[in-house]
Amino acid sequence: MLLPPPRRRTTPPVSDEPTIIGTVACDAGAKVLADRIRAAGWQICENVVDIRLVDARSAIDAIVAEDARALADRSALLAVIADQAAAAAAYTAGATHILVGEPDERALREALAFAGRYARRLRGAGRTRRVGETSDGAAARFLAPLELDEGASVALIAITRFDTVNVAFGRDAGDRLLREAAARIASLLPARAVIERDEGARFIIAFGSDPGDRAATARIAAIEAALNRRFIVDQAEASLGIRIGVAHRAAGEDGAALIRRAREALDRALGSDGAAVRTAPQPQTASDVLLAADLHRAIDRHEIDILFQPQVSLRVGKVIGVEALARWEHPVHGVLGAATLFAAADRAGLATALSEHIQALALRRAAGWRGAMAALRVAVNVTAADLARGDFPDYFLDLVRRSGIAPSQVTAEVTESGLVDDLPIAAARLDALRGAGLRVAIDDFGTGYSSLAYLKALPLDYLKIDRSLTQDIAGEPRGRIVVRGIIAIAAGLGLRTIAEGVENEDERRLLADEGCDLYQGFLCAGPLDERELAQLIDTKDG
Repeated sequence: MLLPPPRRRTTPPVSDEPTIIGTVACDAGAKVLADRIRAAGWQICENVVDIRLVDARSAIDAIVAEDARALADRSALLAVIADQAAAAAAYTAGATHILVGEPDERALREALAFAGRYARRLRGAGRTRRVGETSDGAAARFLAPLELDEGASVALIAITRFDTVNVAFGRDAGDRLLREAAARIASLLPARAVIERDEGARFIIAFGSDPGDRAATARIAAIEAALNRRFIVDQAEASLGIRIGVAHRAAGEDGAALIRRAREALDRALGSDGAAVRTAPQPQTASDVLLAADLHRAIDRHEIDILFQPQVSLRVGKVIGVEALARWEHPVHGVLGAATLFAAADRAGLATALSEHIQALALRRAAGWRGAMAALRVAVNVTAADLARGDFPDYFLDLVRRSGIAPSQVTAEVTESGLVDDLPIAAARLDALRGAGLRVAIDDFGTGYSSLAYLKALPLDYLKIDRSLTQDIAGEPRGRIVVRGIIAIAAGLGLRTIAEGVENEDERRLLADEGCDLYQGFLCAGPLDERELAQLIDTKDG
């Protein structure tokens, strides 16, 4: 990727002798940059060097010609390429670093420093870091010029079975594999991004994103999928283990803090037997602390209410169930939904208390319904904190019994993020619910990072297709193909599908054509109170 310009630079001490940072070998095309290279403090020579600089603007093959030499003396291979579209091909050909277009003195100086550090790591020489200095060079420089309220995301990507490749095929083959991995990552990054080799078999990436941007989550998921595909090493196939830690920038957060949160998320991913990707929680602000305190009082005072969003049969057009959704009318912040409530509850250590309150209230309300509403299924959300409780199945089944609702009318709805820590334990606890007559649904399917693993391991009845996928069905053909594949997989496993976020007739019709069973969304109705729900049922039945 194009390396960002530095923002600030300390003036080096004056010396009678010029300081040589390292050595650079230039191919024929790159020799026109010789004066700029020397001005940046590098010596040009032809023997074993730190960096091999290649002009690949006319032909990527120029990189291939230098790759063997770079591997032999364990040097960085810095390629100048014509445009961003050539980045993936450059990494595949063997480049460890790239510059796009005609490099000015500042960009070249920065790229040489970056590549030189990489070469020292390759040789194991390293250098003593000053207090407070990190290895997050390119990522930190990318983030530095951004305003503190500009969105950005950072991800640390670790390859966990790389040692086996080195043992089986040798270090040179391992280096080529890492370059291929870098190429796969680079091909999925936006133009406004950087990628850097971190220590060991790791990469760090940084790219611009908006707060709550689903595209950022989708980009990370695509990178994980790309790295999970098999690699070809010396005509043999190799599979790598992947762990990713992600952090999305909070308002006012500096680059160092953002990178630190991404590293912490990677540590959690490396320590987990579940999902390969972990996203760092957002840092607390003063308003978060106040909201958490308000939430504690709201639970005690029973101020948090429940709304119900209808689930409609695509075959007959009838409302056959509802999802219970928490709502809180905060005196200052207005109406707050479940996502905000549970985020505040997690920060305040109230996740279990909030979940118990919502589940008990939803089941109690549904148990009191009469007439046509009495036949509705009610889906109640089960959180990660719930599943982590050793007594969760007994607790939840006791809650159902005390409410008076028939177990066969209750669906426990679990989000993918609530399953990542220990799939076998989650499966056993959910199976206990099914054994008592309840149904189990997985929510927001398609937004997590190990979706297919969940379908294989968990006892499920329903699969809920996330709204980001549902709303793609009427757009690009690929969106419809993805949804069609999910529905087909679910049908093959005997699961019913529920499409979330359906907002127009085209989406409803296309989902019905693909064989989806149910939908929920504003095409029918948003979350309703009990009176509004009763009126809707009467209207539908009438």
